[in-house]
Amino acid sequence: MAGNYISDQQFKKQNSAIEPLELAEYENCTFTDCLFTNTDFSGFLFSDCTFIGCDLSMANLANSSFREVKFKDCKLLGLHFEHCNPFLFEVSFSSCNLNLASFFRLKMKKTAFQSCNLRECDFTECDLSMANFNDSDLLDATFDNTILEKADFRNARYFQIDPESNHIRKAKFSSDGLAGLLMKYDLEFD
Repeated sequence: MAGNYISDQQFKKQNSAIEPLELAEYENCTFTDCLFTNTDFSGFLFSDCTFIGCDLSMANLANSSFREVKFKDCKLLGLHFEHCNPFLFEVSFSSCNLNLASFFRLKMKKTAFQSCNLRECDFTECDLSMANFNDSDLLDATFDNTILEKADFRNARYFQIDPESNHIRKAKFSSDGLAGLLMKYDLEFD
């Protein structure tokens, strides 16, 4: 686990290939326009931090901790969030590209995915109760044995969710999204 403690710092345009981020616990820090592709974040702890315009694609998240972390306008391709420490795991995403990310078996109640690309994401066995997918693209995202109770899909696009293999009680859908719930029945809609 992280040894040093860093708080209330601003990190701008840092490139981990040139200047690696110190293994530490980061609290109330802001990371802006940083390049962290393929970075090994194993054992890092981020608490009350914000990432803005950063690229963390293909980063190693093994045993890293994200507690009340916000991602805005970030590129997070292929991240395996299920490798994170699940204790107090809490994230939110706004205008992020999360294509090919995996959230397998994570508890993510009330998570906001605002205007995100979530193509081919894996939400298998994830708890997304009360999550909000407002204006997000879910093309080919996987939902299997996922808890989606009270989740909001009213403005989401391209999702396919099988009501028989997911828990969708009181989830919210627009009438335009009904096709995504009935896709397996090969019905035609006008």
